[in-house]
Amino acid sequence: RDLKLRNYEPEDEELKKRKVPQAKPASVEDKVKDQLEAAKPEPIIEEVDLSNLAPRKPDWDLKRDVAKKLEKLEKRTQRAIAELIRERLKGQEEELASAVESAKQEGSDSD
Repeated sequence: RDLKLRNYEPEDEELKKRKVPQAKPASVEDKVKDQLEAAKPEPIIEEVDLSNLAPRKPDWDLKRDVAKKLEKLEKRTQRAIAELIRERLKGQEEELASAVESAKQEGSDSD
C-alpha cells in the first residue's frame, strides 16, 4: 500500500513527497445550472387527442364481439353479389347471341 498524506504536514523530506496536494473546490455554478435545467418541466404531451379522452360508447364491446361475424357475412355478401353479376352477364350473352342469330336469319331471308 502506498501511504498518502492529506491533512498531516510531515517534517521529513521523504514523507513530504507523499503528501497529496490540496483539492480545489469544484465550481458550484455549473452544478447548479445542471440541476436547474434538469428541474425544468418539459411538456409531456403537446397535443391532447380528444378521442382518447372521450368515454367509450356503451355498445363498444358488442361491436367488438360482432365484428368477426360481420366479416364472414361481408365475404358471403360479396360472393353472392359476384354470382348475381355473373348470372346477369350470362343472360345478356344469351340475349346477345339470340339477337345475333335472329339478325343473321333476317339477313338471309331478305336475299
